[in-house]
Amino acid sequence: MNAAKIKIGALALLLAALPALAGCGSAEEGGGNPAPDYARALAGAPPKLAALHRQANELLGGDLDAYERRVASLRGYPIVANVWASWCGPCRAEYPYFQQAAARYGKRVAFLGIDRQDSDEFARKFLAEEPVPYPSYRDPDESISESVGASLGMPDTAFYDAAGELTYLKQGPYDDYAELRADIERYALAGEAESG
Repeated sequence: MNAAKIKIGALALLLAALPALAGCGSAEEGGGNPAPDYARALAGAPPKLAALHRQANELLGGDLDAYERRVASLRGYPIVANVWASWCGPCRAEYPYFQQAAARYGKRVAFLGIDRQDSDEFARKFLAEEPVPYPSYRDPDESISESVGASLGMPDTAFYDAAGELTYLKQGPYDDYAELRADIERYALAGEAESG
């Protein structure tokens, strides 16, 4: 009789925990909303930004040097670099906001991803489900994440000004698109008037 009560109690605890576990996310989960029409939204982007758009969803190899060379090559444009991983539930939850932001600001702001401690297989699968119009740098040793001051948790988002200087690091996830948009306006575009 006691064994039966223990099994029922364990089952009840498991069932109670399922909603919380579901929120953690996994590399197996599918996407939610469809991605914006990037071709339409980003048509006519300046050459440096159009080059990023041609690398949409790519996982780029290299290391910190490759990332820093890319940041240097984008001088003249502010940069928003999001540290993420396919297995990170909060990263997955905020990803649609980056899809929207990249479509809205991608002709004035360079977007990059930093895929931290992730499986290439799961990262590629996630990017196929949740496409973005920019590449992500693989960061298995966390050297890129450390260079921007990323926290132990994820996600984090680094903002660079048009001179390539890191101006702000948002630690933790964005709760909504409006919060991300406000940070882009404040830290990447520094209050310049929005066109379009």
